[in-house]
Amino acid sequence: MTAAGKLGVKHFALAVVLTAITLGATGLAVADDLLTRTRAGAPLRIGFSNERPWAFPDESGKAAGLMNVVAINTLKAMGITNIEPVVVEWNSLIPGLQAGRYDMITGGMYVLKTRCDSIVFSDPVIRMGDVFGVPKGNPKKIETFEDIKNQNSVLVTTAGNNTVEVAKKVGITDDKIMQVPGPTEMLAAVLSNRADAAGTNYFSIKALVDQSDGKLEITDLNKMPEWTLNWAAMGFREEDKSFIEEYNKFQKKYIGSAEMMSSVAEYGYTKDNLPGNVATDWLCKNR
Repeated sequence: MTAAGKLGVKHFALAVVLTAITLGATGLAVADDLLTRTRAGAPLRIGFSNERPWAFPDESGKAAGLMNVVAINTLKAMGITNIEPVVVEWNSLIPGLQAGRYDMITGGMYVLKTRCDSIVFSDPVIRMGDVFGVPKGNPKKIETFEDIKNQNSVLVTTAGNNTVEVAKKVGITDDKIMQVPGPTEMLAAVLSNRADAAGTNYFSIKALVDQSDGKLEITDLNKMPEWTLNWAAMGFREEDKSFIEEYNKFQKKYIGSAEMMSSVAEYGYTKDNLPGNVATDWLCKNR
């Protein structure tokens, strides 16, 4: 074989190797795509805090609660049924998602500017407002955040909750905002008189009041200002945008359907909680 022939063989061999490397890299990229992996049967891990009625593990350890019902039924319509629940404290949800410990957040997280910088939200699932759980009879007449500030009262909420930002926005000082790991500690703080009011969304406070054996009552949602109204959605990583786009298509069909309204009725979700036409991009800029 001539020198030129040998050189041609070498070039051909090199081209084969490079092609194989390229195809291998492409294969790895496809294999690592969340939508591809989960539709092929790989588990989809959903992260949530143990907070009724939003999301919690049932007696068998499976994902239950309002937001989990919406997520699981939407995923099922996408052809994804292998679900792994991962239960963590509320303030660990976003860091855990960013670290790849799970693939999505389902636990009733509000779409807020500060959170949109860290994760990508689905289209809104629910619209709601904040209220307070106060001692029976509401002795301090607390109805709004301003009431708490003006009376120098102590507010308790979960660490990382949007309620902390709202409280600070109206001028409640850090020493009057008690941040605890979860709902159980919120309830204990008010029952032990270490806090005057427990504050967060209506559904979570209603659950606390129901657990208080008549010792707490819920304040009037209608007395809260409109700017405290919020929308909750599912949370995802930035790199999973193809998955999010597909997820939104199926969630849009599910939200407000007869199947959905029947499935979430036990958690207190009504047509008044439907998200309407508010877009996630708008919420990321205005909430």
